[in-house]
Amino acid sequence: MEKGLDYAVEPNEPDSPGIDHVDKFEAREGAKASEAKDIYGDIQTAEEYGYVSRGLKSRHIQFIALGGTIGTGLFLGIGRAFTQAGPLSVLLGYIITGLAVFALMSSLGEMATWLPLPGAIPQFCARYVDDAVGFAVGWNNWYSYSLTLCAEISAASTVIQFWHGADNINVAAWISIIIVVVIFLNIFAVAIYGEAEFIFASIKIITIVGLLILAFILDLGGGPTRDRLGFRYWKHPGAMKPYISSGDTGRFLGLWSTLVNAAFSYGGVEMVAVAAGEAEDPRRNIPKAVRRVFWRILFFYVLGTLAIGVLVPYDDERLLSAIKNHSAGAAQSPWVIAIYRADIPVLPSIINAVILTSATSSANAFLYTGSRMLFALAQNKQAPRFLLRCSKNGVPYWCVMITASISALTYLSTGAAGASKAFTWFQNLTTITTLFTWASICVAYIMFHRALKAQGVDRSTLVFKSPFQPYLAWVCLIFFSLVILFNGFDSIAGGFNTDNFLTDYLGVPIYFGLFIFWKVLKRTKWRNPAEADIYTGKAALDAVVWPNRVPRNIIERIWFWIA
Repeated sequence: MEKGLDYAVEPNEPDSPGIDHVDKFEAREGAKASEAKDIYGDIQTAEEYGYVSRGLKSRHIQFIALGGTIGTGLFLGIGRAFTQAGPLSVLLGYIITGLAVFALMSSLGEMATWLPLPGAIPQFCARYVDDAVGFAVGWNNWYSYSLTLCAEISAASTVIQFWHGADNINVAAWISIIIVVVIFLNIFAVAIYGEAEFIFASIKIITIVGLLILAFILDLGGGPTRDRLGFRYWKHPGAMKPYISSGDTGRFLGLWSTLVNAAFSYGGVEMVAVAAGEAEDPRRNIPKAVRRVFWRILFFYVLGTLAIGVLVPYDDERLLSAIKNHSAGAAQSPWVIAIYRADIPVLPSIINAVILTSATSSANAFLYTGSRMLFALAQNKQAPRFLLRCSKNGVPYWCVMITASISALTYLSTGAAGASKAFTWFQNLTTITTLFTWASICVAYIMFHRALKAQGVDRSTLVFKSPFQPYLAWVCLIFFSLVILFNGFDSIAGGFNTDNFLTDYLGVPIYFGLFIFWKVLKRTKWRNPAEADIYTGKAALDAVVWPNRVPRNIIERIWFWIA
């Protein structure tokens, strides 16, 4: 047992009946007490404020990331990119961005496994890079998650209006209901949030698998029309649609424009690290989640974009009209358009219901991550101290309520422009904040890698060691920086659009303004790798022993592999 700790857990026999539950409870409470004391410096302060609880199981962690990432981007947002660039461009855009996200998750997974802290990302940046970077990325992340929360609530209220009767009710009523639901799921206990997200994400995964199977059947001519599609629409109207310019230049610009849309869709994949501070047995569950979540997300998005590309032409009049007129709900979804074209009348309403649960699920996830980001800032002493207060169940209730209050911005969508227009605006505004977060993670990893080397830590001894480092992080950083730089090229090329330019680039001065503000105020310095804090909080985690999960039969073996 580690000396100086008030509490640690020694392992019992994991296979003994009834012992596993007791071990998990003891380990969870031991982790909570030890980490709080290590972070706050003394047990009295830890007892005054409380601390988050490690109540998220492996399946929760994986499905939180899946639930937050597989949201309205796959069901709704992808339609605009599809009509703008064509099927092959969208497919390539999601593959390219997906590979960059793999590099990102490998880097983040290594840091989060070494030191799984609540919020994680701003703490990594502050410890390994510069306090000012931690301040900038933390507040940038918080308002990004808060605005994405608004985007998902706006999307959910849009989806409800798809049904006859609901479109006659003021959208503010639907917004209010969704806000109350997601606050309820977040305010009581992290396990409640985790279970809700597990159920929501399961519905989405089952639906996407069903849609992929349906797409395969329809493409081969198994639908009511018996029309075998093949890759017909890749020939006419074409695989790559020129955007702004003509010829090869236009096709390249179309491809580049999909990278921004893909970034919004993949946004939230970093939730694995944000939830690391509340994960059971983080040294086992975080690497597991990092490895599996990325491939599952890439699988769904790549096959999903391919399926849409073979079922719907990018010049479909129904889809173009729905996007132009900001039509309600699933009317803008290329999946629903494909079902209409296949003459299957019942499915659109079912898909709309799934999109509704998808948007609600994502809103639920972003309220959670936004609140934990605020909690991490308070731990870094970059936000008011009262935000550290937690309930007996380990919920930082002030962080949850303050983050939830930002969702009131969604009521702007009750104006003349409507909820659909608001969703597009929030989507554009939050994409660049996501890219800044990802770029900051890459910088943090590069400095973390240097700190390990400078302080004599052999990376081969790490529980999770990402490959090809630090070169992978550098490539990833360069890629995200280029996307940030040319994020709003279409608001300048072909005629300057003030509204689009502001939403595309407003995040740039905000991020650097936050960095400069804290740099000047606190006179912070760039971390020396030899002095970077890579250990505070680690001893408490190392001292807690979690029970091993040993599958007793083939069913449990399969379930442990899945979740």
